[in-house]
Amino acid sequence: MKRLASFILLLLLLALDVNAQKKDIATAKENVKKNRNLEQAEQSMQKLLADSANRYNEKIWLILFESVSKQYDQGNMKLYLKQKYDTSALFNLTKKMFVILEAFDSIDATPDKKGKVSIDYRKKHSDFLDGYRANLFNGGRYYVNKQKYQEAYDFFDMYIDCAHQPLFNRFNYLETDAKMPEAAYWAVYCGYKTQDPKKTFHHTYLALKDTAHYHLMLQYLAETYKLEDDTARYVKTLKEGFEKFPTFPFFFPRLVQHYGDLGDWKTVLGLSEKALESDSANVSFLFTKSTALLNIGRNSECIAICDTLIARNDSLADPYYNAGLAWFNQAIEQDKTVKTSAKQRKKVQDLYKKALPYLERYRALAPEKKRQWALPLYTTYLNLNMGNEFDEIDRIIREMK
Repeated sequence: MKRLASFILLLLLLALDVNAQKKDIATAKENVKKNRNLEQAEQSMQKLLADSANRYNEKIWLILFESVSKQYDQGNMKLYLKQKYDTSALFNLTKKMFVILEAFDSIDATPDKKGKVSIDYRKKHSDFLDGYRANLFNGGRYYVNKQKYQEAYDFFDMYIDCAHQPLFNRFNYLETDAKMPEAAYWAVYCGYKTQDPKKTFHHTYLALKDTAHYHLMLQYLAETYKLEDDTARYVKTLKEGFEKFPTFPFFFPRLVQHYGDLGDWKTVLGLSEKALESDSANVSFLFTKSTALLNIGRNSECIAICDTLIARNDSLADPYYNAGLAWFNQAIEQDKTVKTSAKQRKKVQDLYKKALPYLERYRALAPEKKRQWALPLYTTYLNLNMGNEFDEIDRIIREMK
């Protein structure tokens, strides 16, 4: 008897639930028809779809979609009439329409009990959404301008993903939409800005077809490889970037730093000479070549380049440093090998004398870089018997310790 009573209660509860559901659907449908309480209708239908038992209820999906599309129409009209309205809300409603109809398309394409597939809404819905798809791209740009890169990524990702949705198969966006590579570039950019390697790499293949941003793509990829500690791909990407865009300021200095840290100055010299082929007057390329020459002991060539740079602009500090070290290093080497004859000592002192004005000028131009100029000047003053100057540098060095 108790079991029968429980069963009857269950049937009553189910009947009440079905009636409540029917009432919710009817209310939402009426609100949508009369363009009122649209957000409430949307929430009501979303709540019903949260129950897996309603997943295949076509009516709920269609009312949900219409409640959102009419919200879009209302917002669009306000903007058209220059009334107060949040632009981001319009873009987000666009995204909702795509989410809803892409999900519904999978329901629409579900085989019936006999295994037959009858897709009733795909053409109608894809035609409708194709007219709004540009808003996904524009929404992405809107959020990029707002520096909300996660939100922007979601829009560009959805714009690109349409090409892989069965709903849009007949449009063949990968072949017909010229903006796809640009959308992929912006998706990569957003992934890069959020330091999310997965998002950065996700649309890389397509983004590299965007020739207008190819140099920037290589930059973002290189920095992401570095973030991932993938040195091999990092260097490979820098090399490709330098080969194709030798004057773009990102690739050359990082390649120089990489090989400089390895002490491979011959490679740095080769890079600088390659760079100078594209811009023979470039100060950075010339200075890098002088640094490479200095580190492989080709001092005279280093000094010649530095003198050229100084003649062009005598307020640049670094050429003085390289030239000063080139003379200083020769003095040190001579001092190691010569005997203590007056003639040989004079030769060493002459080298220190040639180093001195460069090093002192470097100190004047870069007073904060004590660790660069203090020790060379200390040794130079010592060898030239410059007592007062030596005492000052000695005090500076002791204060640095």
